[in-house]
Amino acid sequence: MASLKAQVLLDTNRTIAPISPLLFGGFAEHMGRCVYGGIYDPQSPLADERGFRKDVLEALRDQAYTVIRYPGGNFLSGYNWLDGVGPKDQRPRRRELAWQSIETNQFGTNEFIQFCSAINAAPMLGVNMGTGDIQSASALVEYCNAPAGSYWADLRISHGFRDPHNVRYWCVGNEMDGPWQIGHLEANEYGKKALEAAKVMKWQDPTIQTVLCGSSNDQMSTYPEWDRIALEIAWEHVDYHSMHYYAGNRNGDTPSYLASAIRLENYVDTLEGTLRYVKAKRRSKHDVFLSWDEWQVWYKGDPLNGNWTEAPHLAEEIYNLEDALVVAQWLNVFLRKSYVIKIACVAQIVNVISWLHTRPDGLLKQPSYYVFKLVSNLARGQALDVAVKASILETDQYGGVPALDVSASYDEETQQGAIFLVNRSITEPVLTELRWQDGKTVQIDSAWQLAGSDPKEANSWEEPNRLTAKPITAPVVDSGCASISLPPLSFTVLTTRAQ
Repeated sequence: MASLKAQVLLDTNRTIAPISPLLFGGFAEHMGRCVYGGIYDPQSPLADERGFRKDVLEALRDQAYTVIRYPGGNFLSGYNWLDGVGPKDQRPRRRELAWQSIETNQFGTNEFIQFCSAINAAPMLGVNMGTGDIQSASALVEYCNAPAGSYWADLRISHGFRDPHNVRYWCVGNEMDGPWQIGHLEANEYGKKALEAAKVMKWQDPTIQTVLCGSSNDQMSTYPEWDRIALEIAWEHVDYHSMHYYAGNRNGDTPSYLASAIRLENYVDTLEGTLRYVKAKRRSKHDVFLSWDEWQVWYKGDPLNGNWTEAPHLAEEIYNLEDALVVAQWLNVFLRKSYVIKIACVAQIVNVISWLHTRPDGLLKQPSYYVFKLVSNLARGQALDVAVKASILETDQYGGVPALDVSASYDEETQQGAIFLVNRSITEPVLTELRWQDGKTVQIDSAWQLAGSDPKEANSWEEPNRLTAKPITAPVVDSGCASISLPPLSFTVLTTRAQ
C-alpha cells in the first residue's frame, strides 16, 4: 500500500475565474535557430511554398497555441522593423547585437503574421523601446492595423497585404530593467517612454491592448520597485504587466526543484499585490492584469554568442522528466492564478530553449511538449478552486510541501472538466481519492499519464518516444468518489463529464 495519501476535493460551483485562452501562448525570437531553421527554412524538403517547416507547423497546431509573441526578447531592443518588410532581395543583412549573430531579415512582420495564421494563433508584436522611439512604435501599429489611405498603411499594401493585420496585443519593449538590454532604462525613464509610446499606439488603434515591461525576474535588485514605479506612471494606458522567469535545477536538488510552484506562486502574489497597490494609489477604475510572456526551464547552459554567424545553435536545451513536471506545475499555477494572469507565452516554440528540435530530416518532441499539449487542449471554462489534502514532502529550499500539485477546470456549457495532477515524490506513489462535492453525477472519460523512474530521463533522436503521455485506465466514479494511485515522478490528466 502507498505510504503517501491525498484527497482532492472538487466542486464545480467553487470557481476561481474564467481561463483565458491566451494562457497557452508561445514566444518566437530572432535568436539561434528559432526562426531560421525552425519556423522558416525554405531550403528544407519539409518546407511549404512559403518556406515554413510543415512538421513544425503541425506540431505547433497540435499544441493548440493561442497567441505568439514576436520578435523578441533581447533582439527587439535593437531591431528596426522596416528591415524585415518589403522585397526580400532588398532587405539588409545586419549584425544583431543581442546574440552576436547575422540577421538576414528574410523573415519579418508580414511573414510572422502569415505564420500565426497557419497555426491559428493571434499575433503579439513588440515595439522597440531600446534603440527605437515612440514614432517607430506608432508607425508599426499604423503599418499593421490601419486601412488604406495613409503612408504606413499604404506601404503595407504595396508589400502585398491589402487587408489590415489587426494585431491586438502589443508589448511596449522587452526587459528594459535589465542592464544587459540594448538601450536599458531606469524605471522612471522607461515608465515615461512607455506611457508616451502606448498613448500614440492607442491613438493609431484604440482597440489594441498593451503590455508594460515588468521585472525580468524576481532576483533583480530593482524588483518589485521597478514594477511599482513603471506602473504608477503608465497605468491608465497599459492593459497588462509582464513577468519573465526561467526555472532550473542548478544545484541538483530535485525535491526542491519539484516544488517550484511555491516560488512561482509567490512571484505572482507579489506582483498582484503591486497591481492592487498602484490601482488604489491612483484611485483608478482601470484594471491591469499579468502577462507571463516569457517562462521556461533554462539552466543547463549552451552558447549564447553567435560569433557573427547566421542561425547559430544557441540555447538548445535538452529537457528531461523533472523539467516536464515543473512545466506541468507552471501550468497549474496559471490556472490557479487565472483571476490575474491572462496571458502566458512559453519561451520558445522551436529549437531555442524549446520542446521541439529540428534537424534537416525530422523533428524531436521532448517530454514537456506532451504536458503542454494536454493542458492547452483540455483546460476550458472556469478554473476550479480545488482543495487538496496530501502527505507532506520535505525540501531543503521550501520546507514541507504537499506531495501533489493540482489544478482543475470545468466548462459549464459542455459539462466537461479536466483534472491535472503532479506527484512530486521521486520514489513513492500517492494513493489519491477524488471527491466531488457538488452533488453532480460525474464520469471520468479518459486518463493520460506521463511518468518515469528517473528524473533525468529524456527523449533523444535515437529514442524519441521514451517519455510521452500515454492513455491509462480511467478510474471509476462511485457515489461521487474515485480512487487512483499516482506513480512517483508523474503527471496525470483526467477528463470528466457530468451526466
